Amino acid sequence: MLVVMDTNVLYQALRNSSGASHYILNLIRNNEISLAISIPVYNEYQKVLTRSSSLKDLKLDKSDIDKILRFIAYTGKPYSTYFLFRPNLQDEYDNIFIELAISSNCNYLITGNIRDFTTKADLKFDDLEIITPGDFVKSWRKNYES
Repeated sequence: MLVVMDTNVLYQALRNSSGASHYILNLIRNNEISLAISIPVYNEYQKVLTRSSSLKDLKLDKSDIDKILRFIAYTGKPYSTYFLFRPNLQDEYDNIFIELAISSNCNYLITGNIRDFTTKADLKFDDLEIITPGDFVKSWRKNYES
């Protein structure tokens, strides 16, 4: 199974070791699911996680974040993205996740902010399943752990 993970999911995975986002990160670490990655998405992860406010909130230092980013670069499945898929979302930075989801033909785009990807978008992608971390984990447990 291939997923695209919004930055807010990765952030929450690092912030709370008992939440759904952390569970998803463990699935990636254990090779139970694969993470699609592109250069723009990787750069967004890096930009957000290395902010001084993020480092303080996460109680991590830059070397910790560098290790996490190296893990993502090593284990992530790389894809090139194309601007032809630009859905023109309200938050310009969210477009990169839709582009990666379409280019990679992933199973899920996992985000804590579904409305950001569905409200006022110029393009709609009916085959793309956008799901919250909690709903993804419920579905995973129902289908793969019972």
